[in-house]
Amino acid sequence: MNVVTPPAALTPKDFTSDQEVRWCPGCGDYAILKSVRATLAELGVEPRNTVFVSGIGCAARFPYYMETYGFHTIHGRAPAIATGLKIANPELDIWVVSGDGDSLSIGGNHLLHVLRRDVDLQFLLFNNEIYGLTKGQYSPTSKRGTRSPSTPAGSIDNPVSAASFALGCGSRFVARSIDTLQKHMPTVLKRAHQHRGASFVEIFQNCIVYNDGTFNRFTERDIAADNQIDVVHGEPLIFGADRNKGLRVRPGSLALEVVTLGENGIGMDDILVHDETDRILATMLVAMDPPEFPVAIGVIYCNPAESSYIDHMRTVPAARDSSQGKGDINALLRKGHTWTVG
Repeated sequence: MNVVTPPAALTPKDFTSDQEVRWCPGCGDYAILKSVRATLAELGVEPRNTVFVSGIGCAARFPYYMETYGFHTIHGRAPAIATGLKIANPELDIWVVSGDGDSLSIGGNHLLHVLRRDVDLQFLLFNNEIYGLTKGQYSPTSKRGTRSPSTPAGSIDNPVSAASFALGCGSRFVARSIDTLQKHMPTVLKRAHQHRGASFVEIFQNCIVYNDGTFNRFTERDIAADNQIDVVHGEPLIFGADRNKGLRVRPGSLALEVVTLGENGIGMDDILVHDETDRILATMLVAMDPPEFPVAIGVIYCNPAESSYIDHMRTVPAARDSSQGKGDINALLRKGHTWTVG
């Protein structure tokens, strides 16, 4: 009788390449890299079927540090490369790593289309609200008034909300985490990997050199509990160091408000229960910001699709062939000029 030896469980080391990690000491990217490696090991994915694709920026060095396949592409175009890979080989497990400047400035157009097409991949946006690789210029997510080498008098542009942008593009999965939350981030990454379609994960990442402390208003240890809310599907939206604050819909309006349990007759029945399939609720949650509201993290929106982008691609040629016959690229190229000059 043959004895089948089960394959050895993978560890984070199995996803660690031999390349020296070249980020600034203290950069939040180290923590994200650690979480991603641990998540892939726990998921038991095969490195030979896993691909990391990046654009340009500090975050874009990510593929070098993963013992998987990878592409370090050009500015903002990682979604296009990733889409092509998925179409060519739908069996690949594809992760896109990008920064806020890479994906919301020159790459905004590409991010829009990969999300609306719902290509089956995981898109990780490292948001540090600055261009770190090119010495600290303000980025599309920088707060108004940000002083930087390119805005010495302070930025006058309104910042983009990455999660709001993703929802507006029709993304079916929108989540958030924070670089320092080593227990929280893997749970979010696993849910992103589980989702069939484009999974968008915004990770608040501290840039210790050019924008240190920009998220302190909700990440500092002594105030985090009162300024973050970890949303979980089916559970009441409560938060606070004493777990006595909650979110409800303000009576007579379509807006959220923070209430305190036990005050003015407020009880648990008044508190909203998180429904991750509710796009309107998700839109309100991603817009929250201190000091009036806590910042929402976790899986904010998840609406599974019945079919994938690849499924749709496979049905379209069949429908076209039945009505128009097969195309002839040779005849098309030789059919004559399409316009006349002069």
